[in-house]
Amino acid sequence: MAIEHDYFGLLSSGPDGSIFWTERVEFGDQSVTVDLTAPDQEDVSPTALDVAAGLIAGLENVDATARRGMLAEVDDRTSEVTEYILQQQEHYGEDLADVLVDVSGDAAVDIIRSLRLMSMTILADEHGGAEPFAVLEYALDGDTEDDVLLVNLGSDGAVLSVMSAD
Repeated sequence: MAIEHDYFGLLSSGPDGSIFWTERVEFGDQSVTVDLTAPDQEDVSPTALDVAAGLIAGLENVDATARRGMLAEVDDRTSEVTEYILQQQEHYGEDLADVLVDVSGDAAVDIIRSLRLMSMTILADEHGGAEPFAVLEYALDGDTEDDVLLVNLGSDGAVLSVMSAD
């Protein structure tokens, strides 16, 4: 079976009924991997696909929302964002300024501003539910796979949580 959508085209399901779509999307000066997935195409509504297409088309706004969500957690000394910032400061030490895109003197803001959006995974079967609908992966160094922050968004585009991947 398959689902057809104006943005995604024909989404064919695998033998197990799952669907998967992937593409590289240009965003500013970087290329972001965007995946859409669902374990069972029967759980994917046309509305979910419309919302997913809107997230991709509005990637700049989605990114801004995610970064505001990260900044909101900076004042909480127990947050995973604060822990990530401290780890990056320790890891880079005096070389931190070399990896930042802007140095304002506020390390937390500078690190969040300098994070690269690596990927966005849309979990199309989670539309309207309590679980994340989209997961954005950020890293200060594009070559790392372990040292990342994950921002979980609901299908309404609101930040549900921010967590580190390690």
